[in-house]
Amino acid sequence: MPIHHLPAPPHIKAPPLSFGTRVGDLLFISGIPGFDAHGNLPDGFEAQFVNVVTNFTRVLTEGGAGIRDLVKVNVLLTRASDVAVMNRLYEEAFGPAPYPARTTCVVVALPDPKMLIEIEGVAAISKA
Repeated sequence: MPIHHLPAPPHIKAPPLSFGTRVGDLLFISGIPGFDAHGNLPDGFEAQFVNVVTNFTRVLTEGGAGIRDLVKVNVLLTRASDVAVMNRLYEEAFGPAPYPARTTCVVVALPDPKMLIEIEGVAAISKA
């Protein structure tokens, strides 16, 4: 079964990884942080969340999927105080119910000290 890799956009400096990898009917999305279209990381949590969802959705689309195709999502936060806000924003961005299975972890740090959130996920691509 061939593997299709989705690279980072050309203007984004990214570590050595694929933003997404599709194999068969599954799309695996790497952890997406809250960088904007110019590669800048805003200071606020809500702005980073919006950027994460924008970039995450772009990878889903490039891989042939959408938000409703998500089956599992992992959310990494660096501050426990952002959990309630994240749940509210998540409900708006990934809803309506039913939602994908999800794990939310508060971690000590992400690769850039200014990163407040990162989301990764797996989508099942339906055969149409």
